[in-house]
Amino acid sequence: MNRFFQSILFAGIVVVMAACDSHSVFDRYKPINKDVWNKDSVVVFNVPVTDTLQNNNLFINVRNTVDYRYSNLWLFVTIEQPGGETIKDTFEMVLADPSGKWLGEGFGGLKTREAIYRRNVFFPNSGDYTISLQQGMRNDELKGISDVGVRVEKVK
Repeated sequence: MNRFFQSILFAGIVVVMAACDSHSVFDRYKPINKDVWNKDSVVVFNVPVTDTLQNNNLFINVRNTVDYRYSNLWLFVTIEQPGGETIKDTFEMVLADPSGKWLGEGFGGLKTREAIYRRNVFFPNSGDYTISLQQGMRNDELKGISDVGVRVEKVK
């Protein structure tokens, strides 16, 4: 099965699962052009927030091909609140264990890894929050990253 059909099948499964998840507030992926993430390329998510009382967990999701050369991925994360206040952070996603076994789920040559970025976060203002992700590896062109995503879910 080629990668295109794997992606379509996986996206369909994610949509069905997200529809069944009443705790999910936001769940989106954005593709990386030709599976090569340029160091200057920033992936931006606009997260609408209406509930300022509910605590949330923030997840960062990555889809990588099995051709990805590293066991981890460093990310620069920027969260901008409505009104302009900005939080900047560095986050390491571990994609493979020390033996090289991929930690993500998936079949074929594409693995999906979800990692908790922050627990029990509450959004102080309603409106659109902008979450930006930029790869922080030493390569100007990082090969093997297919998609990156952000998920926000209510704390159960």
